[in-house]
Amino acid sequence: MERTTLISPAQMEQQLEYCRAVAQLSAQWPGGKPLAFVDTYGCQQNEADSERIRGYLAQMGFGFTADAEQARIIVLNTCAIREHAEQRVFGSVGALVHTKRRRPDTLICLCGCMAQRPQVAQKIRTSYRHVDLVFGPQALWKFPEMIHGLLTQRGRTFSIADEAGSIAEGIPVVRQDRIKAWVSIMYGCNNFCTYCIVPYVRGRERSRRPEDILAEVRQLAEEGYKDITLLGQNVNSYGKDLAEPMDFADLLEAVNAIPGEFLIRFMTSHPKDATQKLFAAMARCEKVAPVLHLPFQAGNDRILRAMNRRHTREQYLEKIRALKALIPDIVLTSDVIVGFPGETTEEFEDTLRVLEEVRFDALFTFLFSPRPGTPAAEMDDPMPREEKLSNFNRLTALQDTISEEKHAAYIGKTVRCLMDGHSDDARYDLTARTPGNRLVRVVGDVSALGQFRDVKITGANKWSLFGELV
Repeated sequence: MERTTLISPAQMEQQLEYCRAVAQLSAQWPGGKPLAFVDTYGCQQNEADSERIRGYLAQMGFGFTADAEQARIIVLNTCAIREHAEQRVFGSVGALVHTKRRRPDTLICLCGCMAQRPQVAQKIRTSYRHVDLVFGPQALWKFPEMIHGLLTQRGRTFSIADEAGSIAEGIPVVRQDRIKAWVSIMYGCNNFCTYCIVPYVRGRERSRRPEDILAEVRQLAEEGYKDITLLGQNVNSYGKDLAEPMDFADLLEAVNAIPGEFLIRFMTSHPKDATQKLFAAMARCEKVAPVLHLPFQAGNDRILRAMNRRHTREQYLEKIRALKALIPDIVLTSDVIVGFPGETTEEFEDTLRVLEEVRFDALFTFLFSPRPGTPAAEMDDPMPREEKLSNFNRLTALQDTISEEKHAAYIGKTVRCLMDGHSDDARYDLTARTPGNRLVRVVGDVSALGQFRDVKITGANKWSLFGELV
């Protein structure tokens, strides 16, 4: 595999030149300004990637639409983490054959983690011939060049080379939100958990230079963004590959020093790299939100070894205790996989015991989904699906009870929240987020949108809080 490549300013300028060339072509098309449709599946990193795809498309002269039927370019940015997500994408891609028949000049593009998998690319090549462009995350930086090629030459384009990945600064961004922003601080993963496809599709860990990250955050703060999330597959590994190493705790301190009224969030963290230094920085930095998403995945040490997680149950619990000692009101969330190959119900009980001790505010829970190409997909898996489902239901029932109890404890309190959206529930005017990222449905003046305001919590259930502006 090739080493990480830094895309040069000259290479980026060439991509912007392709944008200008496409804009000249698109200006000649009948029907006014052409539109693009970008649909995103999966994680926040995919959302951040889609913002850059939109940035390029805007430079190419495109507006945006939520209706694929109105679009001259359709981009599906995909996720490969779970089989269900892939099936949804194949369903969407299949339906687009009718769009292509009605409008043969529509360009259909498939990108993201799913597109990087060789099996998927081959299936698209042979069975979905209406798809014009397939490219993986590492090729995103040259999206304008690929679009220009499709418009000026015949044929289809597949850019899914197996490579370590690159860092490209200067890609234009069209953000979907004026309140919250994603900032990628690194890309790729070196962990190779046995169930996970990410290292195979997003390449090796590679960190952006701190000065580039800080410049981006500074601009966001100046533009009035209030909630900034630092993104990476494992943010705790940040900086290990830099010429002058800077760890993630140091980066948090530097971001915290940027002037402005905003919250700093980050995800995702890996327990093996979450350090006392990080916890101390979180406690010290007033802008860092008191919330940590720290996936433990399973509570049994044998299963953790089979997952190649490189931490034990007790090591995880020790870190949680140390964090709670520094930040007593910390909001904790995590990921759990139920039914990993070979897991017994007795071993699953250890996962329930972790929930009982830690008392997470929320969990993201998954039934094991084998990903072809990962070691776990080849492991013996004797437990019947019915038993896995039973264990899964026990897990969610326990977490629902804990979440409901934790949320009930907010009732009567006044909490400073960020008003971040309009409520889809007619009984409430706004949605908001606590510093710990708990969803609050709020009664109050919609002019408060985008502001930090005190909210009196008047009710709660296991999913969210309810309140009114003070």
